[in-house]
Amino acid sequence: MTLTELRYVVTLAQLQHFGKAAERCNVNQSTLSIAVKKLEGELGIELFERSKSSVRATPIGEKVISQSQRVLEEAAAIKDIAMSGKDQLNSPLHVGAIFTIGPYLFPHFIPQLQKAAPQMPLIIEESYTSTLRKRLRNGEVDVIIVALPFSEPDVVVQPLYAEPFVVLLPQSHPLSKKKVIERGDLDTENVLMLGEGHCFRDQVIEALPNINCWNKQSASVRTMTEGSSLETLCYMVASGLGITILPQTAAIGAESRGNGLVTRPFSGVAPQRTTALAWRASFPRHRAIDALRKSIYDSNLPGITRS
Repeated sequence: MTLTELRYVVTLAQLQHFGKAAERCNVNQSTLSIAVKKLEGELGIELFERSKSSVRATPIGEKVISQSQRVLEEAAAIKDIAMSGKDQLNSPLHVGAIFTIGPYLFPHFIPQLQKAAPQMPLIIEESYTSTLRKRLRNGEVDVIIVALPFSEPDVVVQPLYAEPFVVLLPQSHPLSKKKVIERGDLDTENVLMLGEGHCFRDQVIEALPNINCWNKQSASVRTMTEGSSLETLCYMVASGLGITILPQTAAIGAESRGNGLVTRPFSGVAPQRTTALAWRASFPRHRAIDALRKSIYDSNLPGITRS
């Protein structure tokens, strides 16, 4: 068996789909399928139950996959040890960020980081928190940028900055006449949300539990449409489907595009989120982490409070 085969079965167990697992592993589906069958033949057991619609680990497969996960983590630790003997700012740094942070943060800090560490190639990706958590533990990314709360064994988590939530709405909307928005103002509004799986959705619901709890009988026409990204929500607001709530960094770009949209802050203490860096405790390239953190701060993102 090889580390590559172990990575294939771990990824397949996570995604439960041969095509998606092959895409994640950057191979074609037949390559991944053959490798999984080869490992099953070597072990003399079936690791997965296969059907036309799903792929699930067998009971014995779950134990093998759990051990494979630990092996991959230990292999990543060996790579970390080896990297400690090299120039910390002369090797690639693989940075992951969640979907609601990456598009608004990457363009600001990447130029700063390239100036500070011109010999350090930067590899970036965006995904869900749950996916980045696993890829970090597997050593497939070096550091991730996520929203708190976030915790993981043997992972260092360092808060970066806090940013408030704001309301994005059409300029013609009655609430645009207000300088600040009371939380109760949203109780009867159609607030467009991200779909399940986005941590920002959960943060908004936690901060504003009454949104979208309006009485459908007395309300005007509503839509329960959900967006796949914050950019999608912005276009939905511009189309008149409702209003939405955004983190400050995302709202700045939305208001500046000239689609007749405006933002309004919340009154009093606004709901907010805290963005953080997270990396394996065994990751030895502390100078690379420091350079990344400093570049983020030097980018002078508007509307944020440094932690």
